Amino acid sequence: MEFSYTMNTTENKITVTSPLLPPLKDFVPLLEDIWKRKWITNNGHYHQLLEKALSEYLGVPYISLFTNGTIPLLTAFQALGIKDCEVITTPYSFVATSNAAIWNDVEPVFVDIDEKTGNLDPNKIEEAITPKTKAILPVHVYGNPCNTKAIQEIADKYGLKVIYDAAHAFGVKKDGKTILTDGDISTLSFHATKTYNTVEGGALICKDEKTKAYIDSLKNFGYTSEIYITETGINGKMDEIRSAYGLLNLQNIDDAIAKRKHVAETYRSALKNIDGITMFSEDSSVTYNYSYFPIFIDNKNFWTTRDDLFINLRANGILSRRYFYPLISNFKPYQHIPSASRENLPVANKMADSVLCLPIHHLLNDGQLEQILSFVLNPNGGGTDV
Repeated sequence: MEFSYTMNTTENKITVTSPLLPPLKDFVPLLEDIWKRKWITNNGHYHQLLEKALSEYLGVPYISLFTNGTIPLLTAFQALGIKDCEVITTPYSFVATSNAAIWNDVEPVFVDIDEKTGNLDPNKIEEAITPKTKAILPVHVYGNPCNTKAIQEIADKYGLKVIYDAAHAFGVKKDGKTILTDGDISTLSFHATKTYNTVEGGALICKDEKTKAYIDSLKNFGYTSEIYITETGINGKMDEIRSAYGLLNLQNIDDAIAKRKHVAETYRSALKNIDGITMFSEDSSVTYNYSYFPIFIDNKNFWTTRDDLFINLRANGILSRRYFYPLISNFKPYQHIPSASRENLPVANKMADSVLCLPIHHLLNDGQLEQILSFVLNPNGGGTDV
């Protein structure tokens, strides 16, 4: 059988991200071993190794691997018995966050965000709580830690569960401690666009062995043994090939994050005093993973608008992203929800209308960074020093 190949449409472009890929020479022996074992899914050898390795690396007690980053969110609602209710969440995220609520027959109630972090504003949560509220679903946006202490105090006061969408927060720490054990459950995405990836993949982090066993059953159709199903579960298992791939990527993740940090520091130094550009401040108590580098464009004070800059960069082979634009609350399936109104979410709408994520990944070199900055800072596109 012959296969034809088409040229990569992003060749010679500077992409907004680039997947961390394990060395092919290291991957092939693991593939050969998987072929010999003939066990390619269903909690196999490499699946078990990756769960153990990630638990140790991330500093979490219990982790369950999934085939992508959305199914852990779906499963989290099931595991905590959250249904036929409301969940307080953020409009400033990828749509999977709220979709997971809807798929569990839970109505998202949108609360505005903190302009300093992009995260759910704890000061706005209590006024949104109703008798139907059963949970809070915050997101560590761009890997910026939420104010987990304030959120937990509110959750404890009202008897609410807390699920953290930590899709961006792989390896992030606050005061030297992982943020992934805050709340009742945290979920991760290992999508190819993330700092750490297994091509597609994800994980759910919980605090005790009993909950993990329940989660592992839910992601395997509800089976608790070969002949017993106790729940109407789903198929969310990660296969052996991606588990092996993930094991290899774990060996290179620290180096990749260090290179991303260099990119972020270069941007921050070049853009810190530019009229019309603002950035999030860094917190010295946080260990970041540098998963994204958002800047915010003031159309009135910068030399061009956010959207025109986005278009101009693309025309010159630089792929940035307006992430997150539009807001979840502005998508058609959510517009009927009262809390989705623009009047209720002024900070989130302002952020969505001004954000531009610049390219950041482990393969960017200083020449490419200079090229990116030249088009960001110079209307004529050139001559700006890094």
